Amino acid sequence: MSGMRRRREMPGLNTSSLPDLIFTVLFFFMIVTHMRSVPVKVACRAPKGHELSKLVKKTTVVHVWIGRPVGQPSADYQIQVNDRVVPLSQLASALVEERERMAPEDMESVYVSLKADSRAPMGLVTDVKLALRQANLLQVAYSAVEMAPETAAKP
Repeated sequence: MSGMRRRREMPGLNTSSLPDLIFTVLFFFMIVTHMRSVPVKVACRAPKGHELSKLVKKTTVVHVWIGRPVGQPSADYQIQVNDRVVPLSQLASALVEERERMAPEDMESVYVSLKADSRAPMGLVTDVKLALRQANLLQVAYSAVEMAPETAAKP
């Protein structure tokens, strides 16, 4: 027997703790990940449209809402930039601040998602668009809801 070697077998891999490890990593990412949710402070009913498309990269989007304060349907229209209400006179500077908060590589491809109430005065929307030009934010995506197919075909 001294000349014969016993062949050793490789022990099997114990995978009984693998689900625990996966759930631990999952909980870690759930706790660490920051989900950004912007509280909307102005009521906004989007106009209806057709041939709509979605924005792909959400990190380079500045959200601008035009609407009346939530719960105050008779109040004047207000402008909200991301998470704060901004007067029209300070809108251009607030938009520049929002762009400067972004990463340097994202500053060149900033989109503005303009969500105006369907009953907002067009003069206010035009003033907001002028403020966007002053802030040099020229890529604007207008927000709307999808029209029903039968109403989109009618003139």
